[in-house]
Amino acid sequence: VQLQAFGGGLVQAGGSLRLSCAASGRSFSGYAMGWFRQAPGSEREFVATLSQTGLTKSYADSVKGRFTISIDDAKNTVSLQMNSLKPEDTAVYYCAASRSMFGSIRSREYDYWGQGTLVTVSS
Repeated sequence: VQLQAFGGGLVQAGGSLRLSCAASGRSFSGYAMGWFRQAPGSEREFVATLSQTGLTKSYADSVKGRFTISIDDAKNTVSLQMNSLKPEDTAVYYCAASRSMFGSIRSREYDYWGQGTLVTVSS
């Protein structure tokens, strides 16, 4: 599965961005999806995950209530809507696919990764 994340950019604090992840040549059927991020000098961290059924969503405490993960089956994309952005949200954001049913907060449980898209939030 080849994943491509896009939609990053520069936004002011308090603003919004919508990231998308597309799978080339196939749907996300059979995979739980996740978003992770990595800030400069920091380890990659969990942001959100969506189960294979699309019914179960989990978020990191730092983004809960501000970010929403969703799937658009018609477009074969998984999105991360980010609202009320803060400077500490600045990072490269990665989408990932896992064969597990519910996804995971652990990056090692994901089988495929996109190349990342940079989000910069200015204060």
